[in-house]
Amino acid sequence: MRTSGILMPITSLPSPWGVGTIGREARGFVDFLTRAGVSIWQVLPIVPTSYGDSPYQSFSTYAGNPYLIDLDDLEAEGLLGREEYAGVDWGRDPERVDYGALYQNRFGVLRHAVERLRKAQPDELARFCEREGAWLDDYALFMALKDRYHGTPWHTWPDSLRLRRPDALDRAREELADDVAFWQGVQYLFFSQWSRLHDYASSAGVRIMGDLPFYVALDSADVWSHPEQFQLDDDLRPREIAGVPPDGFSDIGQLWGNPLFAWDRMKADGYEWWVARIAFQLGLYDILRIDHFRGFDSYFAIPAGAVTAAGGRWRNGPGIGLFRVLEQRLGHCNIVAEDLGYLTPSVHRLLEDSGFPGMRVLEFAFDTRDGSGANYLPFSYPTNSIAYVGTHDNDTALGWLETAPAGDVALAREYLHLDPAEGEGWGMMRAIWASPADTAVVQMQDLLGLGSEARINTPSTLGGNWVWRARPGFASRRLAERVHRQMELYRRLPPIKVVPDEYSSGDVAPAGGAGGMKKLLSRFYL
Repeated sequence: MRTSGILMPITSLPSPWGVGTIGREARGFVDFLTRAGVSIWQVLPIVPTSYGDSPYQSFSTYAGNPYLIDLDDLEAEGLLGREEYAGVDWGRDPERVDYGALYQNRFGVLRHAVERLRKAQPDELARFCEREGAWLDDYALFMALKDRYHGTPWHTWPDSLRLRRPDALDRAREELADDVAFWQGVQYLFFSQWSRLHDYASSAGVRIMGDLPFYVALDSADVWSHPEQFQLDDDLRPREIAGVPPDGFSDIGQLWGNPLFAWDRMKADGYEWWVARIAFQLGLYDILRIDHFRGFDSYFAIPAGAVTAAGGRWRNGPGIGLFRVLEQRLGHCNIVAEDLGYLTPSVHRLLEDSGFPGMRVLEFAFDTRDGSGANYLPFSYPTNSIAYVGTHDNDTALGWLETAPAGDVALAREYLHLDPAEGEGWGMMRAIWASPADTAVVQMQDLLGLGSEARINTPSTLGGNWVWRARPGFASRRLAERVHRQMELYRRLPPIKVVPDEYSSGDVAPAGGAGGMKKLLSRFYL
């Protein structure tokens, strides 16, 4: 079935409180999607952000981002007073996220909510903590210890905690009991609201496509609590780190700094770490995009301490064996493979063997630097693929037309018959909507006709990323009608699904609707 989606980070939604959240505006965006005839909402990772504010460098692969918790919904539930957050400095520019203001002020507000939660709903909170203990216990203690040590990485903590000696961990849990309870409560609030949003989207016939980073951050509860799953030395320091080699886009490659997986040990225990991780994600989302899919075939290992990626080497990943285990344990997994970048015949075979759809990016079709553009021309897209004009790592359509090499832009304009009367960005979107790809996803910024100022991320740069936000009223009925007509023309409309009246206005959904949080969280672990 031909479908379509819109890539819109949750942080980019409007709100008066500094950042987009999973509250009213998110439900309103679902309403916009249904009016537009679009059935997929693609989001970026919803995990906590750390250094650089990137959702691809998180303190946890499981936890939800506290910034995304909606404060107005907490007020509606009686967990906050409006005066506790309405007068707080959330940043001065409503079109940019001020992560510094969020870091300074959000957690103090959430502490009020968690204090009331612990008094009002102790049994529900206790059940949540018991059910999610496999990851939540370590995460909550990890965050409490980070507060104690002023945010420093875990590998700089005292040896007794860094090496996780049981007596030191027990003592820390006792001494930091209130802080541990706070971080547990924050996660309860997040997943309560996420469950409500997910149920709301499902009731409207909208599927949420999540995004799973391939690697995890070194400074994370994941590495701290399970160091045996990673390539670390006896002192728990990485021997080698992740990145990508030099290519036509960079003479020095990219140093990502993530620890590498200990694939041999993972295979020996049946890939339990990955099974639990994927099962959790498939409980959150309807579709799961896995970033850097080629790392399952082979990964680039760079000596720790290297200044550039030039001295790295390729090593074999787990290959199809991991996905066979996932299929055996979890059944069919609705996964999208991010198969961009340097690809070899073995990567292509892995994608084919997995059966997962890959990705095609229109902007790459006219890039003459590495000669691979023909693979991205829209007539050549496989039906089992996801077509994009650009992803969050690319410029917007109009930004690309302004900044790409003149020859590439001229070729695109000629090939796509771009017309300023239609809107050149709309002409680029039309190309992927008309392509054979089963699914076509566009960035919200392209629908709004925005340029490079609205780009989400520029890889290998620090600062100015992940901050774009839409203006209030961005998801207008007029825009929805224009998109709907395009979906009708290119046969991408979803089957008709009636939205229940109680979900039609973007108001808070009934507590526990469609099974509520119990239904969602019961799927997180096997």
